[in-house]
Amino acid sequence: MTLEELHRVFTCIPTMETERLLLRRIQASDAQDMFEYSSSRDVTKYLLWDAHPDITYTRDYLAYLGDRYALGDFYDWALVLKENGKMIGTCGFTNIDLPNNSAEIGYVLNPSFRGRGLAPEAAEAVIRFGFERMALTRISAICMKDNVASLRVMQKCGMSLEGTLRSALYVKGQHTDICVSAILANSFI
Repeated sequence: MTLEELHRVFTCIPTMETERLLLRRIQASDAQDMFEYSSSRDVTKYLLWDAHPDITYTRDYLAYLGDRYALGDFYDWALVLKENGKMIGTCGFTNIDLPNNSAEIGYVLNPSFRGRGLAPEAAEAVIRFGFERMALTRISAICMKDNVASLRVMQKCGMSLEGTLRSALYVKGQHTDICVSAILANSFI
């Protein structure tokens, strides 16, 4: 896939469906739902970003994402429950390495919806998109070593833990170990 093709795909990010979720472009109308989870320190504990301080911050962030979508250089989907239309998180590619035909995925889920298998359901859809639509060879995910829930999501998606990078990231005032998991196209079912 060329950079031009990548931008063309993500300028009009395609909608995907799973059994319980609709994965679609993140919209300004998602502000309240996004703020509900992004303002929680429990959610951002293992993330690189801090909790949103107020709804205005979330609205400004969503406006920024609109600009990024327009450029075709933002690769995240909103996770929306089909049963009621509530936006409960995001999932997508945090990094795409075109020369090496690989990508990294990331996901965030409202804690009120954890433990239901929704994160693996969304991640599997994004992984499938990466292998089938983008013809990637490798898809990885990283998380802080103590983020056991994220490691479980990776495992449920068929990813193999490849190792731990010691003190790999300086996050929120301290160095932290990072676990790396990955799946290859030829082992994705």
